[in-house]
Amino acid sequence: MKKINFAPNMFINGLRGMLAVAAITIPMWLIGRSVLGEAVIALLYLAPIAWSASKWGQVSGVSAAFTAALCFDFLFIPPFYTFVVGGLEGWLVLVIFFAIAIVVIGRIQDSLSKAREATFMYELSSALSNVRTQDAVAHIVARYIRQLFQASLVNVTFQQSKQSPRIAVSEPFDGTGEGKPDRILPILNAWGLVGEIRIWRGEFGELPAEESLLLQNFTLQAARAFERTQSMEMEQKLNGVLPKAGIK
Repeated sequence: MKKINFAPNMFINGLRGMLAVAAITIPMWLIGRSVLGEAVIALLYLAPIAWSASKWGQVSGVSAAFTAALCFDFLFIPPFYTFVVGGLEGWLVLVIFFAIAIVVIGRIQDSLSKAREATFMYELSSALSNVRTQDAVAHIVARYIRQLFQASLVNVTFQQSKQSPRIAVSEPFDGTGEGKPDRILPILNAWGLVGEIRIWRGEFGELPAEESLLLQNFTLQAARAFERTQSMEMEQKLNGVLPKAGIK
């Protein structure tokens, strides 16, 4: 049976979301529902929800949304100081508020994920542009993919031809995947299939579909880097051999 470890950061981030909601609840309660009105209160509650989701992640955002819904019901929807909702209007306000909060969290997380992926692709491209060996390419690709998806294991293999040495790199280097890999990405270049990227999902990370644009970009970057470094290595070998043969 696979052991699941509890991530303390998830609890801490959830608590942060709750505290953010509490920080805005106290002044609103002191001002009073009659002064602010339910619509203004609902809009103000979206502020700590959006802040928590963007600052500490989805768990914090959902925790803030749930806490805000409970506080909204308990303090500002009649009958007060109870979690019972007295009428249809109160239910509608509560349901609409929670639905909007979840949509806001989803949009924020989607934007943050795209920005993070774009940053990782830029960093990967920059890192690959400076390498000179195929082995270094395999190590960099494996490391970046594991970091991005919090994968338990990433394995990168490359072999230009049957006569060429086979490169196999794992990140972490001593890691072992349980069962079959969750994603198998082919590395293709002008000569056809030259390698694979195998990814085993981590306990708290999700993997996009194999046909996703992000994973296709990873394999494309890897293929280009392997092809470029192979040409560099061949040129270095040629430069080392020609002088010995007396050719200038």
